Amino acid sequence: MNPYERRLCVRCGTLLDPARAPGEAPRPPWWRRLLPRRERHPLAAGTRPKRRAWRRPRLTLPWILVVLLVAAWFGRAQLTELFSFAQSSTGDPKPVHPAQVRASSQAASHHAQAAFDGFNNRYWAPADPGRGTGQYLEADFERPVRLRELLITSGSSTKSDEFLGQARPSKITVTLVSSEGERTSKVLNLSDAPGQQSFTVRGSDVTRVRLTVDAAYGVRADRRVAVAEVEFFGRQ
Repeated sequence: MNPYERRLCVRCGTLLDPARAPGEAPRPPWWRRLLPRRERHPLAAGTRPKRRAWRRPRLTLPWILVVLLVAAWFGRAQLTELFSFAQSSTGDPKPVHPAQVRASSQAASHHAQAAFDGFNNRYWAPADPGRGTGQYLEADFERPVRLRELLITSGSSTKSDEFLGQARPSKITVTLVSSEGERTSKVLNLSDAPGQQSFTVRGSDVTRVRLTVDAAYGVRADRRVAVAEVEFFGRQ
């Protein structure tokens, strides 16, 4: 009853779609147009739609799961080590405290323990004054650790007026010893400034660390090379 040019129905007042030609099917909504549907062909008279046969599950997927479980069982040690490595690589390092410390030599009242006691107003110094080349500090861990970072506070104090009272190491060689006796070394260049200095020193299965003085600032005949504090960070 509605002419094609009308926009409202003459009987009920419903808004008509002017874009659709007479007899044309309405346009499907947008969410149906995203995934085109297959066209359904009308069935011939006297025929019925075919039933979809239920497919039996194949044995491929169960066999794959069995193989993966067996491989995980035999490789559980490697998986545990891999998980520990990932955790130590991505997690924040924790303080690692040595069980025993020693030095090549030590002056009176300036023993090796003073460099690992957590106080920066006490320091280690070798027995003889001078350059201190070849003198070292050494720390042993009770269990192997995965080392990631090393903090060194050089000098006799963090206070500027006391810092220059003794010589300060300018170059230190760090030697890491593993539980199997393998050694790796790294040279650290220190700045001549009071306070902590952070260095990235990475090693796995470390049981011993040696810090050897190679050169120093402010060397005089009446001064000794001083190290106020050494701190290790990693995971056990």
